[in-house]
Amino acid sequence: MKKTIAIVAGGDSSEWQVSMRSAAGLNSFIDDAKYTKYVVTIVGKKWQVELVDGRKLPIDKNDFSFMLDGRKIAFDFAYITIHGTPGENGILQGYFRLLGIPFSCCDVWAAALTFNKFPCNQYLKSFGINVAKSVWLHRGDVIDTAKLVAEIGLPCFIKPCDGGSSFGVTKVKAEEQIMPAIEKAFAEGSEVMVEALMTGTEVTCGMYRTKTKEVVFPITEVVTHNEFFDYDAKYNGQVEEITPARIPDAWAAEVQATTRKIYSALNAKGIIRVDYIIEPFGNVKLLEVNTIPGMTATSFIPQQVRAAGLDIRDVMDDIITNEIGD
Repeated sequence: MKKTIAIVAGGDSSEWQVSMRSAAGLNSFIDDAKYTKYVVTIVGKKWQVELVDGRKLPIDKNDFSFMLDGRKIAFDFAYITIHGTPGENGILQGYFRLLGIPFSCCDVWAAALTFNKFPCNQYLKSFGINVAKSVWLHRGDVIDTAKLVAEIGLPCFIKPCDGGSSFGVTKVKAEEQIMPAIEKAFAEGSEVMVEALMTGTEVTCGMYRTKTKEVVFPITEVVTHNEFFDYDAKYNGQVEEITPARIPDAWAAEVQATTRKIYSALNAKGIIRVDYIIEPFGNVKLLEVNTIPGMTATSFIPQQVRAAGLDIRDVMDDIITNEIGD
């Protein structure tokens, strides 16, 4: 008998449109022959199933079910693909944990930690992971721009600390740009990180583990024609994504080993993707950890799956059956 899968998308951040693209990708990746799939959108208090015939049916939040033509449909598994709150920060994971519904990604603690870039980086630093120097800002802080420049240097990056990586990010080159960049970042999140510039080759590496195996994907090199890998570069084609990356084997081995180390340190689950900068002499530095990576048809993970010679349907089946069995 087919298992019933909820592909949970939407969210309350600016990344909701990316989430909807990921939902479409996942819908095509998860095997129709093995699973009955429904896209569930969560936007604020509006939770609904979006059927292929155009109908939108409300979700009963008491048990995460819905009524279809007089029948109650319950879910065996939730594939969370919300890139932002409430899907990437542990809130939705806690809800599913309370209901006893298995889900695809990291559990509550790891999701909450990785969603907040500054504490995540500081935590991973304690495991020997190289990170850039940074400063953590909160609403209401008195901000001394000259002190920030002295501590972090210019250019630097100013980004939301508790948001996604596509919106609210600014590369700052002059002191007078700092406050506008901070305001822009605060429009996307309640905390902000000022991070020292890292220069070198940008790469990203995905992986997952199940009860029986570990799969580390080939590394992708990211070559953007923009100032940095921003929204347009990610989703409007203003970038070259080269898999496998054009880096020495020793560098690739270190990136993959670091990805494994981060997965273990976080006690991660499902597919994660870790972004890095490799400095000119091979020093690997962490950019950020993505516990709910994009899953559009052109996203990094599907690219890396293809480069590994794997079938994306098999990878999805691994993630699902690891939680609910065959």
